[in-house]
Amino acid sequence: MMRHQLFWPVAALVGLLVLNVAVNPSFLEVRIQDGALYGSVVDILRNGAPTLLIAVGMTLVIATRGIDLSVGAVAAVAGAIACTWLVSGGGAVTAILLALAVCVLLGLWNGFLVSVVGIQPIIATLVLMTAGRGGAMLVTEGQIITVDDPVYHRIGAGFVVLPIAILISLGVLLAVAALTRGTALGMLVESVGTNPRASRLAGVRSRTIVWTVYVFAGLCAGVAGLMISSNVNAADANNAGLWIEMDAILAVVIGGTSLAGGRYSLTGTLVGALVIQTLTTTVYSIGVPPDAILVFKAVVVIAVCLLQSPRTSELLRPRRRTEPADTRAQEVAAP
Repeated sequence: MMRHQLFWPVAALVGLLVLNVAVNPSFLEVRIQDGALYGSVVDILRNGAPTLLIAVGMTLVIATRGIDLSVGAVAAVAGAIACTWLVSGGGAVTAILLALAVCVLLGLWNGFLVSVVGIQPIIATLVLMTAGRGGAMLVTEGQIITVDDPVYHRIGAGFVVLPIAILISLGVLLAVAALTRGTALGMLVESVGTNPRASRLAGVRSRTIVWTVYVFAGLCAGVAGLMISSNVNAADANNAGLWIEMDAILAVVIGGTSLAGGRYSLTGTLVGALVIQTLTTTVYSIGVPPDAILVFKAVVVIAVCLLQSPRTSELLRPRRRTEPADTRAQEVAAP
């Protein structure tokens, strides 16, 4: 059981939940109010929904041996465009579609640089990581844009028994799982990540697959940006989506997806996102200053990754007893 790739991430998640229960015995309680579920666990799922959504897109990108550092900036762009459009008198549906269309274009740009031009993914997306947040600042003119639209507010703060943000993220996760594991698409993504040249020679359209996963990552980042801005009814180009790309990458790594590409686990990504968000909640609940949260994340991620490493697994594996075999061999060899 300890050799399963999800053993240590699940153990870390359970450990964090036990620590929270020790600090607050009512931590796991869930109550029903006005037909909706409330509680600390529901808050973890709702606050972690944007990270999970971005991590799903990041999982496919990393599976193709790439990485996308621009998702946080793309999320900021989505909120900036939607809120600016609403303030100018536009409708909520138009604002959402306009913001997502721009995010798809940004994903197309990343995919073009990586799959067509051949720029290293970390460099190509680093450009948009910098320029995208600057673009969001230009759209909002450096100001925090506040809005008051009930339809837009429901994306991040609405409820249908559960928060709508949770339903959107889990829906996207299940749809991606059905599409990639229920068809040959997942195998093609992994083959491109294992060896792009061999895949291309075998007839796989590796360039199209790589381009598509970057577009999907941009779309996921756009929806996550709408969640973040609608939850607070504002667009903050400076802070919206800040460091969320790192949280998404950590969630993917904790879940067991290889940064070298070639294999991925959507279930692991879900567990990783829950670990990251539960860790954030734990830091707040035990009274640790928020400035130290990055240190705690680093410690937990390093611990989980070390426990998942093949070398550690080899050291923790029970050693076979060789004494009886050696004794038997000596008895046979004796005259």
